[in-house]
Amino acid sequence: MESYFHDVAAILTSLVRGQEIHLSSFYGEDSDFVRMNQGRVRQAGAVAMRSLTVDLIRGRRHASGSVSLSGDLELDRMRIARLVEDLRERSAVVPEDPFLLYATEPHSSARRSENRLPGGGEALEEIQCAARGRDLVGIYAAGDIYCGFANTLGQRNWYANSSYNLDWSFVRSADRAVTANYAGFEWKREELQRKVDAALAELELLSRPARTIPPGRYRVYLAPAALSDFLGLLGWGGFGLRAHRSKTTPLLRMIEQGQRLHPSVRLVENTRAGLAPDFQEEGFLRPDQVPLIEGGAYRECLASPRSAAEYGVPTNGAFAAEMPQSLEVGAGSVPRADVLRQLGKGIYIGNVWYLNYSDRVACRTTGMTRFATFWVENGALQAPLDVMRFDETIYRMLGENLVGLTAEREWILDPSTYSRRSTVTTYVPGALIEDFRLTS
Repeated sequence: MESYFHDVAAILTSLVRGQEIHLSSFYGEDSDFVRMNQGRVRQAGAVAMRSLTVDLIRGRRHASGSVSLSGDLELDRMRIARLVEDLRERSAVVPEDPFLLYATEPHSSARRSENRLPGGGEALEEIQCAARGRDLVGIYAAGDIYCGFANTLGQRNWYANSSYNLDWSFVRSADRAVTANYAGFEWKREELQRKVDAALAELELLSRPARTIPPGRYRVYLAPAALSDFLGLLGWGGFGLRAHRSKTTPLLRMIEQGQRLHPSVRLVENTRAGLAPDFQEEGFLRPDQVPLIEGGAYRECLASPRSAAEYGVPTNGAFAAEMPQSLEVGAGSVPRADVLRQLGKGIYIGNVWYLNYSDRVACRTTGMTRFATFWVENGALQAPLDVMRFDETIYRMLGENLVGLTAEREWILDPSTYSRRSTVTTYVPGALIEDFRLTS
């Protein structure tokens, strides 16, 4: 695949004229997808995908477009030529872009990871064995992902990795289910079994009558999947330079009023440990790490080249959306095995949904508990809870009301596959929080 990418880059370079510059991003994947229901395979397939996005630049005028590739160079040569000609016509009539910024000093790189995935049949056999005949519903996606960047200046960047993602639920009846996720680069049977055993233990508890509690403030534990969802919402503008300068960030009070989170909170964009490539579409390399929050205080923004040009600051290689791609939350000191004892009496929240801001400026979020949410007493799960709505600020959750974060963390891969397999990851602990507000 890498040699094919270099051949495509050579074709592009041969097509540009005079002072034209091309910035070209290649994406490819070879993926297996298996959908399961009642613990059985219902649909299996494989996808081989190749695509190319080109930004053709003439001075400060530019136009971009994409084309699907076949893998046959002769056929692809014609497709690429048609795309370049179309972009040439468009770039001649568009206005100049005052915030155009791209890498002008070539920095080539290559990052390749060994494929340590099991065969598709082996993985499915272990999944079905672990399910023990339960009603397992989910999707298994695995395979190779390739990304490349090339420009007229001779820069070539390549990234190849292999990963898997099992996103599943154990369904008991109607709306009672336990959802779980197992993702990574190397398949480990014992880790899958640990997650399955934990999910099955929660599933058994769902047979008990649901408990209803009144609205109020409760001590809660947010499992890693639930905390990851809160951080995913926070990523929509929370860390981007453009959102900060336009004052639309939900973390505005941290910037303008010096508000802080708990001193133990540390958030890092950790490119080196994630699945996303370490370069972006304008040719800038992404640093191994960008500290976002340190010691509870805001540190750095994610600055895309376009925002950097607009606001006159250096770029740190963020993608255009300026959202974290490989977010890592520092571990705490609460052992996972001790969570329920330290929770004592309160609520175990496994998942949340319908998250949104009820007051963006105050970073106040609202949403619903979902699946595997339990009432806890005397350090033990007692009964499932009926679905409830919450309304709480990140400043309280991860600030003054944070009791502690777990020492163990979960690596969670976004299961989205709408147009391609997502490479967005979080590495996140669970969180013990007191005085968490449930509204209905």
